[in-house]
Amino acid sequence: MATFDDLLEEAGSFGRCQKRIFALLCLLSIPYSGVYVGTVFQSFTPDHWCRDSAVVERRQACGWSLADSRRLTVPVVNVSGGLQQSSCEQYDVDWNTTTLGCDTQELNLSEVPLTTCKDGWEYQYEGRTSFATEFNLVCSDGWFVDMYQSTLNLGFLGSSFAFGFFADRFGRKISFLVSNILNAISGIALAVAPNYISILVLRCIFGFGVKGGWMSSYVLLTEIVGVEYRQTVGILYQMFFSVGVLILPLLAYFITDWRWLQFVITAPFIFFLSYYWFIPESPRWLISQNKSAKALKITEAMAKENKRKLKNSGVN
Repeated sequence: MATFDDLLEEAGSFGRCQKRIFALLCLLSIPYSGVYVGTVFQSFTPDHWCRDSAVVERRQACGWSLADSRRLTVPVVNVSGGLQQSSCEQYDVDWNTTTLGCDTQELNLSEVPLTTCKDGWEYQYEGRTSFATEFNLVCSDGWFVDMYQSTLNLGFLGSSFAFGFFADRFGRKISFLVSNILNAISGIALAVAPNYISILVLRCIFGFGVKGGWMSSYVLLTEIVGVEYRQTVGILYQMFFSVGVLILPLLAYFITDWRWLQFVITAPFIFFLSYYWFIPESPRWLISQNKSAKALKITEAMAKENKRKLKNSGVN
């Protein structure tokens, strides 16, 4: 009885069918870069300083620049051997009780005590928002920004175990479908999440689904091509991740809101749900599950698309 490798050689090791599936799955690799590298733009923390409502009102009334009002609010501190304006402290002054006027340029505040920011922050990055600026994740709360990527990696870790088992138990194709359902739901929910805790939870689920889809599609791709093509398709599949890395800055340049950028990153996973009807299950996995008849039927369909015909009717 012929082995599956023998049948695959007859059906075509890398024919039209495999090239079509390869092209479809390579498209899948592109948005993964937005998931993993998108944090560079979504969590961007611009130059920031303490906000003082009284000074902001006076700035708007007097037409001051941000630099003018910043001098009245923020002290100069020594950071790494150099002087710069503080991002996390302000002068402890109630400007509503002072005679601050529009013609005020400089004040001697060297003896004024300092305090932590009481009224939020201002940011030197107009027209662009990240979740760091939306939720004021700076200064003592700056470590929450790193948690955004850490929870993604936590999802990756859990998925490596869970989807490895799931794909072996239920198949590569159904695993791929489940992962894209998770990606679509969690990705959209992440874009509308109302608070940062929910963002972290959804980010973990998003990473769980994305890693599962990556693993399932990679294994499926390498199992439907001949042995001599496995290394090539595996490398090219991962190279499309780099294509996504090149596209991502262009998207982030035009999409200045982190939530809309999340929608754009998620949208392809909704489209990928249609792949369920365009890619086959792995015949190798079907054989391992003693479903040789289904494996043979899929292999015959692959041979037909490759304009070939199987000589052997059995598979081992």
